[in-house]
Amino acid sequence: MAGDHGVVEEGVSSYPKEVTRQMLYNFIKGGAGINVLAGHVGARVVIVDMGVASKIKYQKSNIKNFRENKIAYGTKNMAKGPAMSKEEAIKSIEKGIEVFEDELKQGIDIVGTGDMGIGNTTPSSAIASVMTGKSVEDVTGRGTGIDDKTLSHKIEVIEKAISVNQPDTNDAIDILSKVGGFEIGGLVGIILAAASRRIPVVIDGFISGAAALIAYRLKPKVKYYMIAAHCSVEKGHRIILDYMGLKPLLDLDLRLGEGTGAALGISIVEAGVKILTQMATFQSAGVSER
Repeated sequence: MAGDHGVVEEGVSSYPKEVTRQMLYNFIKGGAGINVLAGHVGARVVIVDMGVASKIKYQKSNIKNFRENKIAYGTKNMAKGPAMSKEEAIKSIEKGIEVFEDELKQGIDIVGTGDMGIGNTTPSSAIASVMTGKSVEDVTGRGTGIDDKTLSHKIEVIEKAISVNQPDTNDAIDILSKVGGFEIGGLVGIILAAASRRIPVVIDGFISGAAALIAYRLKPKVKYYMIAAHCSVEKGHRIILDYMGLKPLLDLDLRLGEGTGAALGISIVEAGVKILTQMATFQSAGVSER
């Protein structure tokens, strides 16, 4: 799920928002990290434009792994007002559900979440702070690798966004609309849809974690269908996972995003399933008990 963020104009990222669009083309062409790791575990990559700030030009007849579900050309600057309307927040979740239901027709036994959106650790930190009650400083990391000065500024921007918008801590949709992102809403829909079909969903990093947090607040039972692939180097990710009571499979200081951690997590899940279903017991193998 991909989307741009108006808050990037506040200077919270090392990269310009154009990188979101450029990376989408890389995903479509199969050249990104997620393409390599998905191929490694035998998964298909589905790329969804939820709110990239420019038109994605492609030949529909040649591309089967891209979907255009653009809610708008990026969110608004949450430091100055709501990132999106409540209607747009609901629509982003519904679009995520639709993508899952369409893909289910091709067969899904496990799904991994992934994201692309320059600046999206900023709304994710805001969501984490509002929903867990932790301070903004406690949940905010360096994202694309910003320096100390920019990190301090990023924290101030997030605190301002929360102050300006006053998101309702008990209303997940209100939080998503005021300090969220379109791709985050789309991932919420994926998680809800997967759980409703009793299909396990492997959660990637910090942004996917923020989406999982919103899905969890909307329907706490989805927790039992979520598997935390890893713990990101973003310090707020651990707080999110602890809040939901999820234990990550891996802890490798990953920060790439894209769903790469989820792909690695899927490989661990598959290994576990094969151990359960293919490995002989001591009894069947004729091995003596102690």
